[in-house]
Amino acid sequence: MKDQYRNTPPSSRRTPFAAGRTVLMASVVTSLLLGSYVLNQEGDGLLSSAAHAQVGNGLARGAQPSGFSDLVEKAKPSVISVKVVLGDAPDVGGDGGSHGGAMAQGSGFFISSDGYAVTNNHVVENAVNVEVTTDSGKTYQAKVIGTDKRTDLALIKVEGGKDFPYAELAGGKARIGDWVVAIGNPFGLGGTVTAGIVSANGRDIGSGPYDDFIQIDAPVNKGNSGGPSFNMQGDVVGVNTAIYSPSGGNVGIAFAIPASTVKNVISQLRETGAVDRGWLGVKIQPVTQEIADSIGLKVASGALVADAQSGSPAADAGIRSGDVISSVNGEAIKDAHELSRTIAALSSGGRAKIAVLRDGKTDIFEVTLGKLPEAKVVRANLGPDVGGPRLGLSIAPAGGVDGAGDGGVVVTAVDPGSTAASRGFKQGDVILEVAGRSVAKPSDVSEAIKTARADKRASVLMRVRSGDQSRYVAIPLAVG
Repeated sequence: MKDQYRNTPPSSRRTPFAAGRTVLMASVVTSLLLGSYVLNQEGDGLLSSAAHAQVGNGLARGAQPSGFSDLVEKAKPSVISVKVVLGDAPDVGGDGGSHGGAMAQGSGFFISSDGYAVTNNHVVENAVNVEVTTDSGKTYQAKVIGTDKRTDLALIKVEGGKDFPYAELAGGKARIGDWVVAIGNPFGLGGTVTAGIVSANGRDIGSGPYDDFIQIDAPVNKGNSGGPSFNMQGDVVGVNTAIYSPSGGNVGIAFAIPASTVKNVISQLRETGAVDRGWLGVKIQPVTQEIADSIGLKVASGALVADAQSGSPAADAGIRSGDVISSVNGEAIKDAHELSRTIAALSSGGRAKIAVLRDGKTDIFEVTLGKLPEAKVVRANLGPDVGGPRLGLSIAPAGGVDGAGDGGVVVTAVDPGSTAASRGFKQGDVILEVAGRSVAKPSDVSEAIKTARADKRASVLMRVRSGDQSRYVAIPLAVG
């Protein structure tokens, strides 16, 4: 595993995938990026409108092509090789020093005839010099216009050239089963072309809060980071970014940033050099089936508000902990991850209609979104696994325990084999609410659980504070 990264710049390395995705994530941290060490080489730009029209002729959507040569002939000139000299990179050698002067290579593609091109952030991050080589072999200097680490996208501008062939970003969503063609130049060995189909949409691979990847089964090689995957009409459906590879080789599972995300991010980078994202100001977690049962929801969907931060747009509008956000501007919210992406796609200062389920009713809140602060990028809390029927907690009024604060009841002990232990409870946690009721003493907890049982609830929802973070935990109730 280490050998394949001996030339990989430190800035391109990612943290491991979230726990629980062991097969897909834990063993592939270093082989995840598609090539901050040897990325693509192709192209002079995206397709001109005339060339774009030619590519589509005779390739009806959904029809199996007899070959890809016409498509490749027209699309390949838009793909470029991106060669980068890095400045100070993070210390990964353990010597505490910076590691300047490292080299990185990647791919990209022109999106305009005047030399704007798309690549990955991890290809050009910390770059002090950027050089691109077109499909025709010409080399140009380029400058970084803007980068977005959260989506791993970057916009660069080639200097000293014009009339570059460029590609168009697809307007529609890639469909499962659609043909795709990935073009790249791994290891500097010349252009490579691989073909396959779209395997899935909306993949979350644990790389960031806005994951929404297209999964394709084309054998995309390491070295293709920032390069395009084309549909049969010659449009770019995705920017190749990551591969799943437990051994370092390609196994036909690759991930691409969808064109819709690329359009939004790149247009902002071109206009301002940065991306403006809306900020709601809530800590959220998924609505599991047990949580849904405990609050009377028939379907486990939406995003549960664990906490509405004081002074945030959400809190100012009246949204509070325990609410379940079910839609934004009329669009249903499937889960916590989708809420993060939806809000981030809106601009700060804009107004959003947030539908909230509270006490069995739906309320609509008009929220003026804030601007997402750098420090506020927080991933949804996935919560602990399901446990057994025993509660297994010893509790006491928080006011009587040093450091526990004045409100709620503090956990003084946790039975290791209990449901509470399996749900992540630990000594020092403070239970603030049970079944929507504030609690101040152990008897409050007992009464709330007794009422939930009388209401034939399969589980009871507790709001718990651990340190400065709060979350909701659904505890299954024992029968009787």
